[in-house]
Amino acid sequence: MSQLPRLISMLTLLKSRRILNATELSDKFDISVRTVYRDIAKLNEAGIPVITLEGRGYTLMDGYTMAPVQFTEKEANALITAQHLVNKSKDSSFVSDFGEAMIKIKSVFRSSILEKSELLNNKIHVFDHSFENISSNALSEIQLSITNFNYIEINYQKAEDPNITFRKIEPCAIISTDQKWILIAWCHLRKDYRAFRIDRIQHFKILQEKFEDRKFNIQQYFNNC
Repeated sequence: MSQLPRLISMLTLLKSRRILNATELSDKFDISVRTVYRDIAKLNEAGIPVITLEGRGYTLMDGYTMAPVQFTEKEANALITAQHLVNKSKDSSFVSDFGEAMIKIKSVFRSSILEKSELLNNKIHVFDHSFENISSNALSEIQLSITNFNYIEINYQKAEDPNITFRKIEPCAIISTDQKWILIAWCHLRKDYRAFRIDRIQHFKILQEKFEDRKFNIQQYFNNC
């Protein structure tokens, strides 16, 4: 990749993530770390406020905005396909939020790309062979509690169990399997990590109270299961 396209790609990547270090940028663009330093200097010379965080990496100054992104036809097709898959999710909050995001994304499609994406939209069909009709409307709120470290109180009902238990949990991660969303959380009742199917949460409340990050590691969790 020549320098100008690489600089544009590097800027887009910096805009999409909070912090990137020189090694990550070197690996991403298959260049030396020294070339990364030169590229960052070039961006700064062009008036782009790339901030160096000592010992951590690079980030863009808060509030910096870029010109609207231009999507290729393949990228637009990938997004249209993703929306069809998302629409089969059993969580209505996720479907709704993704739909709103897609409206904003489509607003920057070039007219030719938009026309083709609408054509493709009518030619994609995703079949759902699931026989369970349990749904939820909590995923979006739970995602916020994960990133903001808010406790959640839930009333939870296990499969084939008529009893509902009250739990205070620290949400750590979300996984998806067989079109079901699973919340991994530290349970204060069990004093350990537990997995909760989001569609089996009968009621939930996001608390203002914050918890300390336990540095949850999903791979270690599965290794210990």
